[in-house]
Amino acid sequence: MSAFSNLPLVIEPADLAPRLDAPELILVDLTSASRYAEGHLPGARFVDPKQTQLGQPPAPGLLPPQAQLERLFGELGHRADAVYVVYDDEGGGWAGRFIWLLDVIGHHRYHYLNGGLRAWLEEARPLTQEVPAAASGSPSLTLDDAPTATRAYIESRLGAEDLLIWDARSPAEYRGEKLFAARGGHIPGAINFEWTAAMDPARALRIREDIAERLLALGIAPEKEIVTHCQTHHRSGFTYLLAKALGYPRVKGYAGSWAEWGNLPDTPVQQ
Repeated sequence: MSAFSNLPLVIEPADLAPRLDAPELILVDLTSASRYAEGHLPGARFVDPKQTQLGQPPAPGLLPPQAQLERLFGELGHRADAVYVVYDDEGGGWAGRFIWLLDVIGHHRYHYLNGGLRAWLEEARPLTQEVPAAASGSPSLTLDDAPTATRAYIESRLGAEDLLIWDARSPAEYRGEKLFAARGGHIPGAINFEWTAAMDPARALRIREDIAERLLALGIAPEKEIVTHCQTHHRSGFTYLLAKALGYPRVKGYAGSWAEWGNLPDTPVQQ
């Protein structure tokens, strides 16, 4: 049995600290190269967040090629019995996107460190500059389409009573006042709840304790199919993670996000 077997998706520093030596653990740091070099959780392996995206216009947030994913997970020492714990230093965007990637490759043994590096530091827990020995391997991955909503899928479902588009961008982007694409606005019917509104700055960017009630008040409810997006499915990595952590059974990330939707000439847009 794994040392992580009875833990929820979202764990605290006190849950992780005594399990850092667990043989099944793959601890993933998604901060930045400079932050990682300055100090990281013992045993953590650095993943450049850019490696989790295609990175090409007009929709840089799309999934990387399968060969790139296999190289990435090979370098992490991916194996079927691994338990991933992921963290960043921004409140969960990149960590959440990595959890979406794990769902895409069909690996569901994972946890998010609540508050990430900030929560770890707040409790004065140790960091290290030691880099784990490089892993080797070339896993053959099978990609699952289920965690991902495409533009065509969203258009085919628009107007369905059980569909909820969760727009994790800023209110100014949602209203079309701030543009990062050819067209501004939002997907018709989308509900805007900015990703940072789900974080508690007074608790080192941990998830707000009243988040379930706040989402329900907006109509972001577990009986809906949730499709979440932002500009490049970075910010909405966190909202994807959040819906999963709350037990919502049907959650998808729109990897193309507004960078794709807002740069197409014929997608429906609301302002």
